[in-house]
Amino acid sequence: MLRDFVAIDFETANQQPCSVCSVGIVIVKNGKMVDSFYSLIQPEPNYYSYMCQQVHGLSQKDTDDAPIFPEVWKEIELRITTAFPEKSNIPFVAHNACFDKGCLKAVFKVYQLDYPDYLFLDTLTAARKQFGHSLPNHQLHTVAAACGFDLQNHHHALADAEACAKIALDLL
Repeated sequence: MLRDFVAIDFETANQQPCSVCSVGIVIVKNGKMVDSFYSLIQPEPNYYSYMCQQVHGLSQKDTDDAPIFPEVWKEIELRITTAFPEKSNIPFVAHNACFDKGCLKAVFKVYQLDYPDYLFLDTLTAARKQFGHSLPNHQLHTVAAACGFDLQNHHHALADAEACAKIALDLL
C-alpha cells in the first residue's frame, strides 16, 4: 500500500503542455494528508485558449501578477523535502499521469531546468483495473465519488489533487 507520495494536478492555459497556469499538490505521509499547496502560475506561452478557460475558469487577468514556474517549483520542492527529509525519491501521483508528467517535463524544458526523473503513478490506470466497467467512466470526479470523496470545484488544481490523493490512498 502506498503511504508516502505527492498528489499533483496542473491546469494549462492553452494546448501547450508547458502553459501551466495553476498547480495543486497534496503531500501524503504515512497515509495521512499532511500538507497542501496551491498557486497560480504565469503561463508560458502566456495566452489562454477559449476551451481551457471554459474548463477551469482561469484567464490572463488571473495570472498577470502570478509568479513564474521556477519560483513556484522552489516552494513545492521545499515543502516536499521538509515533509520527507530522509527520502529523495517520493513518487508523484496524478489522475491521468501522462498529462501532468508531460506538463512538468515541458515546463522544466521551457525554463531550461534539469528535470529529475520523477516517478509518476497513475490513479486513472488503477481505477480502470479496480472498477473496470462498473463505473460509467473513469474521470476524476466519477472515481473520486466511487472512493467516497465528494469532489467540489472540479478543475481547480488543489481540489483535483485532493481527490487524487484520496483515490491513491484507496487504490494504490
